[in-house]
Amino acid sequence: MTPGWALWFTGLPGCGKSTIARAVRGELAARGVAVEYFSMDERRKSYFLHPDYSAEERARSYTLFAEEAAGLTAAGRNVILDATAYRLAMRQEARERIARFAEVLVRCPLPEAMRREAVRSMQAAHGPQHKGYVMPGMYQKALERRRTGVAVPGLGQVVGVDVPYEENPDAECVLDALRPVEENARRVLEFLDGWLPGLPPEDEDAA
Repeated sequence: MTPGWALWFTGLPGCGKSTIARAVRGELAARGVAVEYFSMDERRKSYFLHPDYSAEERARSYTLFAEEAAGLTAAGRNVILDATAYRLAMRQEARERIARFAEVLVRCPLPEAMRREAVRSMQAAHGPQHKGYVMPGMYQKALERRRTGVAVPGLGQVVGVDVPYEENPDAECVLDALRPVEENARRVLEFLDGWLPGLPPEDEDAA
């Protein structure tokens, strides 16, 4: 059996990786390519009923995340992974387990990620909250916690404020979060076309 592949979208919370990942999945579906979509925000609560976002829990979550993806690809299925995984070692664990693995780094300035997360928080406050969404306003709350020293119940270490995000200098595909979603999705698809010989081509009539 030919193993499936895994494409991990990573970057700061609020960088837009989920939007790009879903756009890529939609384009692949239009080509007839079946792809599973795994979001850590959603999968975490299947691993831990009441997550506390501690360093230990995060490490265990990413091990389970990598194991799930490895099982799928070993069975010949393809999977898009959508998760920050702020430590490079977390992504490397998946890379070591999965034969066909590539990383998509969505590079975003921290102030822009904070701005986007604030907008997302406002949207969540005025409508159904995104399933699995960690905590609205987490950047602002983390900054306030750091300033005052007052704990925020349910808020673990926030990537970009409390702990740094570790970029992979060898990521297979690097995107600029300030570019339009459609352009970034196109770049990922172009990468996939070169990385995966035999991938069904885009329907030119639909382009």
